Amino acid sequence: MKKGIVFLIVFLMVISFPICGYAKGKEKIYLDSSWKYADHARIISGYAVMYKAKKNRKDIVIAVNAGHGTKGGSSVKTLCHPDGSAKVTGGTTAAGSVKAVAVSDGMAFRDGTAERDVTLRMARILKKKLLAEGYDVLMVRDGKDVQLDNVARTVICNNVADCHIALHWDSDGLSYDKGCFYASVPEKLKKMRPVASYWEEHDALGKSLIKGLRSQKIKINGTGATEIDLTQTSYSTIPSVDIELGNQCSDHSDRKLQKLADGLVQGINKYVKHHIHVAPLSSL
Repeated sequence: MKKGIVFLIVFLMVISFPICGYAKGKEKIYLDSSWKYADHARIISGYAVMYKAKKNRKDIVIAVNAGHGTKGGSSVKTLCHPDGSAKVTGGTTAAGSVKAVAVSDGMAFRDGTAERDVTLRMARILKKKLLAEGYDVLMVRDGKDVQLDNVARTVICNNVADCHIALHWDSDGLSYDKGCFYASVPEKLKKMRPVASYWEEHDALGKSLIKGLRSQKIKINGTGATEIDLTQTSYSTIPSVDIELGNQCSDHSDRKLQKLADGLVQGINKYVKHHIHVAPLSSL
């Protein structure tokens, strides 16, 4: 009888091995209080999750930040800029404000779907495609909620990733889908630290993403860039961009998200080819 029990336990361990192996392939990344600007964050108990590509590894980490999704984030505030200066453009937080909402709740699409749910779906689709391309992926929000504010998310990306892409849809009150764009750094911020050293890289990444989306026949709003003063780019010390994939009127079906992800991957590949030069690694 005892031998039978032992055999059953061993059998269960064997068949569950792939699940254990998958779990070991993920790594939790918490905010390190010693990292630059970490002391500006207020919501810090959560963690991002690192996924490693299994084949054709490039040794490049793409941070995918599913916008919103922090319970209580709208009731906490952080400094808009590291130096305590005021915002130069309005948005969720008005121009002239010194502090911004730590993480806003996001908008709702016309059908009532929460933006935070769509950004998570988009992030998961993009993650799968990036892993297949050989990129490692830092999922800043890997579930419905992550207790990391926008400063904490950005600081983690600064220290772990090669570039940071935040996924959003714009809340503009329009009655039609105006298309995609990225949030470019306003002229008035280009001399502020750390923005002065990185805004050109943010811009290059944003332009590459827009080119990738255009290649998939995705509608683009105007030039594809709109100046917006964001916490993300104000604290970023790596190439970083907020990509707005439409607005509340946009199609957010799985088919459309797949197409958007294909465009984003093409854009990332373009950016990496011209701005990040790392020899491929063998599979770990």
